[in-house]
Amino acid sequence: MPKFIPYDYNQNAMVVINYLDQLQPGTFEHAIHYLVENEVDISVYFPAYKNEDNGRPAYDPAILLKIILFAYSKGITSSREIEWNCKTNIIFKALSCDTVPHNTTIASFISGHPQSVESIFEQILLTCDQQGLLGHELFAIDGCKMSSDASKEWSGTIKELKAKRNKIKKLINYHIEQDKQLSKNTPHDQERIQREKQATETLTKAYKKVDKFLKKAEPRIGSGKSKAEVKSNITDNESAKMKTSKGTIQGYNGVTSADKKHQIIIDAQAFGRGPEQSTLQPVLETIQQRYSRLAINEDIYKTEIVITADTGFADEPNMQYLNENIINGYIPDNQFRSRDDKFSNQKTKHGKRNQDNKTKSKCVIHASEFQYDPTNNTCHCPQGNLMTMKKQGENQRGIETIFFHCKPSICKACPKIKACMRNPQSATKVNGTGRQVSFVVESKRKPTYTDWMKERVDSDKGKAVYSHRMSVIEPVFGNLSNKRLTKFSLRGKEKVQCQLKLFCLIHNIEKIKNYGQIAA
Repeated sequence: MPKFIPYDYNQNAMVVINYLDQLQPGTFEHAIHYLVENEVDISVYFPAYKNEDNGRPAYDPAILLKIILFAYSKGITSSREIEWNCKTNIIFKALSCDTVPHNTTIASFISGHPQSVESIFEQILLTCDQQGLLGHELFAIDGCKMSSDASKEWSGTIKELKAKRNKIKKLINYHIEQDKQLSKNTPHDQERIQREKQATETLTKAYKKVDKFLKKAEPRIGSGKSKAEVKSNITDNESAKMKTSKGTIQGYNGVTSADKKHQIIIDAQAFGRGPEQSTLQPVLETIQQRYSRLAINEDIYKTEIVITADTGFADEPNMQYLNENIINGYIPDNQFRSRDDKFSNQKTKHGKRNQDNKTKSKCVIHASEFQYDPTNNTCHCPQGNLMTMKKQGENQRGIETIFFHCKPSICKACPKIKACMRNPQSATKVNGTGRQVSFVVESKRKPTYTDWMKERVDSDKGKAVYSHRMSVIEPVFGNLSNKRLTKFSLRGKEKVQCQLKLFCLIHNIEKIKNYGQIAA
């Protein structure tokens, strides 16, 4: 028989561990420990504690902050999992000094101190500046839409939610009646009777949830010019339905700003609305206030620092804001690439993004083939049909525009419908729509702030400057995604923003570890 080293589980052993020795210089856990102990003022958490004269001692905020940051760096956001790691993982044991906070304590610390997290974020940002990691040359801004802990099925306008409540009420009455009939006619069929009772209980809970919300809620008004009502959400009414490349989600848009030199995150905010145009001004104002408060720069935009953002942030009010406040911004409109010769063959070569082959091959008749008469304000489609003038007024870019549309009945009978409309089926529906086109009213065409921005981004300098945007901000979102920040696990804008900043803290601490100066 072969010989093996003997072993015996029924024996005692003592392993001597020095927790500080587990935090080796050059590691992320050492960076967290060093910064929290030497650079961060933890007293910002103290006002929340009221146990000076009585009550049991609390866990030190420094300990909780360390284990939470380390857990988030590993993609661990569950407070129960963090508690388990404090019991079993040697690094967590070293950071917590062999204490095991309860999961409710951890969860409360994460979501209950948003202002303190903001203070810690600013202190780490100030450390980055003191160590020369901020270049103050170019800031890139972008947003990433992520789901929150709320279901889009519970979204709707107040009118839609009232209709949903009425529908649930009818279903409850139906199942109650079914239960009565089954109990009377087939009392032996206990399985079906139980199912009906269970359905009634489930629907009753849903009814109470909707009814409770409607008794207190008021319509949410959008931020656009129309001030139209946007959909509320029963679970998290500060979140919003948003369209993404992967479908519609219920969540928040995490708008993040980064400095070019080392991609340090200088600002991160969660917005419960999909359109990014309305987020640019609050972000720029927050950055200005933060830099002034931290005494980094009293007026950062007077240094002619470059501000870049993608086309999602471009609209006339934002361009006017940049111009009037003398901010050196480069934000192209959505026709930026169509004016650049370098991208002239892009669609022919690669097709349009996020579309299948059938859609790629579809050729829609261009508006230039429609016969517009500016004198009489009339328009004929390529088939010769007279179109109806829908309205005339300023478009989103503040340009005087006239809009025409064909009646669905005309489009439905037109032989060119498949070549003219992207969605021909829309003309066949009861309340369908026909082809729509718009033209600029040249006689009333005035220079706009969007035109001013076009000249900037279309210049050789503008193209060179804007080319840096992607290399600055996209790696930031890539790193956050690697940390498993793909959705928010909290509810409410304040708590979601707090969670976003915790991940951004980790990103910036990694930059300090890799490029800064941390004592061994």
